[in-house]
Amino acid sequence: MVKETKLYDQLNISPNATADDVKKAYRKAALKWHPDKNKDNPDAAEKFKECSQAYEILSDPDKRKIYDQFGLEYILRGGAPPPESTAAGGNPFASAAAGGGGMPDGFASFFNSGPGAGGGPRYSASYNFTDPENLFRNTFRDSGLGSDMFEELFTGARSTASSGSGTGGGGRRMRNSFGEGMRPPRAATPEVTTVERPLPLSLEDLFAGVTKKMKIKRKMFDDDGKRTTTDTVLEVPIKPGLKKGSKIRFKGVGDQEEGGQQDLVFIVEEKPHALFTRDGDDIVHTVDLELKEALTGWKRTVTTIDGKSLHIDKAGPTQPGSCDSYPGLGMPVSKKPGQRGNFVVKYHVRFPMTLSPTQKQKLRDIL
Repeated sequence: MVKETKLYDQLNISPNATADDVKKAYRKAALKWHPDKNKDNPDAAEKFKECSQAYEILSDPDKRKIYDQFGLEYILRGGAPPPESTAAGGNPFASAAAGGGGMPDGFASFFNSGPGAGGGPRYSASYNFTDPENLFRNTFRDSGLGSDMFEELFTGARSTASSGSGTGGGGRRMRNSFGEGMRPPRAATPEVTTVERPLPLSLEDLFAGVTKKMKIKRKMFDDDGKRTTTDTVLEVPIKPGLKKGSKIRFKGVGDQEEGGQQDLVFIVEEKPHALFTRDGDDIVHTVDLELKEALTGWKRTVTTIDGKSLHIDKAGPTQPGSCDSYPGLGMPVSKKPGQRGNFVVKYHVRFPMTLSPTQKQKLRDIL
């Protein structure tokens, strides 16, 4: 029969729970209430401390035995003798305080004992709990979950408590729901990382503007600390005229890590086009001409990216590498709605690979 069940209740287990049950219950509660997973819940930090402190006592067989027999208040008093003798007769630790070794094996360091006033036993004013963050990290590193899971969820070292005041002298006391004191400072939460992914788009998509649906996989942790992978569909808005290299950010949609979830950034890439190339806000189309056409004249019908037809008629000669520009038929200017760049037609002259002696002579006579 245990004196009280407060610590068991905080882990949602019965007083008959095994050591393995205690550890599993702590892992579940710690992951559920960790402050980094509950930034919008002001009560989470306190619940995280409570489950950590409950686990610290119940996971140690000697401490658990003392708690079951005398309750939490006895522990928080630093082991001060209870007002009434136990069923076994007298204070079970009196002989240990006097040097008789009656305290359960391994439990002597639980209290700060030593000669007090008048040569009698001295007890600490309170019990110093371990920093919840340190307990959390150490427990998960040593658990069956493995270090890979822990490192992926909570990377980056956290500060440990420095030596502080109190009769224990072993570490700074933290404020908690059980006793008085101060919580040691936590290291700043690491910045959430950003993952970048390419987003290839056709020139038509960049011209017209579209909404792309992108299916992504992200890794999360459930309340039991298991790594799970979920599929999520994101709708990525593409503004007309968006340029290669533009970045579209989604906050908190990536893998779960310490500090929150990763941000995801899509980087716009431009797919090659069969007819056009892009030069800033201009669209460039190249017309191939035979040498004869370039010299004597030619006609072409060219279609723009939005389907308009341009009828080009040149009497010649047409210089290799020359071009004509048609304003307002290029790409939309993303920062200036309603405006467009130019449609540029460049001319490429194909020279013959070989000429016969007769052709060469005729060209000499003509030119």
